[in-house]
Amino acid sequence: EVLIIGAGGHGLATAHYLAKNHNINNVAVIDKGWLGGGNIARNTVTIRSNYLRDESIPFFVKSVSLYEGLSKDLNFNLMYSKRSMIDVIQTYPKMREIRRRMMNGYLHGSSYSPIGLNELRRRVPALTGGGPDSRLPIIGGMVHKEAAVCRHDGVAWGYARAASSQGVEIHQHTEVKQLLRDRKGAIKGVETNRGIILADKVAVVVAGHTTTITETVGLRLPVKSFNLSAFVSEPVKPLIDVIVNCPDLGVYLNQSDKGELVIGGAPDTGQSFRRDIKQLVFEDAVVTMLELFPAFQRLKLLRQWGGVLDIAHDATPIISKTDISGLFVSCGWWGGFKAVPAGGLTLAHLIATGQPHPLAEPFILDRFNHLDFIVESGTTTAR
Repeated sequence: EVLIIGAGGHGLATAHYLAKNHNINNVAVIDKGWLGGGNIARNTVTIRSNYLRDESIPFFVKSVSLYEGLSKDLNFNLMYSKRSMIDVIQTYPKMREIRRRMMNGYLHGSSYSPIGLNELRRRVPALTGGGPDSRLPIIGGMVHKEAAVCRHDGVAWGYARAASSQGVEIHQHTEVKQLLRDRKGAIKGVETNRGIILADKVAVVVAGHTTTITETVGLRLPVKSFNLSAFVSEPVKPLIDVIVNCPDLGVYLNQSDKGELVIGGAPDTGQSFRRDIKQLVFEDAVVTMLELFPAFQRLKLLRQWGGVLDIAHDATPIISKTDISGLFVSCGWWGGFKAVPAGGLTLAHLIATGQPHPLAEPFILDRFNHLDFIVESGTTTAR
């Protein structure tokens, strides 16, 4: 009945909610790689709802609330840890923008509270840089108390087990060669490296490779693919118990349960389908991080990776039907890990009912035809 392309967080969550909420379990999830081997395993595991737009905030507030009860819902230990996120502010334009985000967040149930320099340094003792004589002195901070982290592979496996137990089939190493249409132009299935699979409805949930699949039937989408890199240090004793975000410098970090510093920076400047890391991007992230945390220069790099993001023109996701009957897309996720529960919930609702979920109604493709852009600057490191 339903074929989902992509066995990542959003695809598996969609399958789970189709079965759980809509009693649709004649569902297959296919992936050209292995379960949870894409962007769900290539991120910095940050969960938050401190966005700017009226359309975005309720969606991510819902996602954060679903994450809080997800271990119980899936009966799977996700190692969920509510830590708070602290934004380190270094310029007055950014302070004005972040205060605007704070005020709008309160209207929709997302807290964002200012703190002074002394409280900022008390909460993050390792933050010894950014003094009055530095290139960009720290002028204040903002705390988002709902922010959290959890195991990314746990999210993938938890949703996969829950979906499988409800009758959903999951097929790994099954690569889609092209989408198939019937004589009337509606979707009828896919051609894979293992044969043809017929389905009444097909959902494309493959992150940065969305356009690679949709273009097989001539469907062009308003998204472009970029590489986003991250890296971790060697394990050290606990020294940061919050998520630290430095929007003026474009770097963010947290410390994992194993003691590694998990660090992310800005995306590549040009379009790319790479899944490794550019040395220039890595150096920029390290240099800016050391401005605020000079002691970290003694740490050694443990590993690094990159993921492919497909970013919509307004930096807001797309959860929508397409012009091809029976074909659905979920794409444009800038940092889609935090949106996995709500993304799966709303896409399942759309597939099952044919109508957008109220939380995702602004995220349909038609907004680009009418210039109803949702220009979202609430991303961690805006381009």
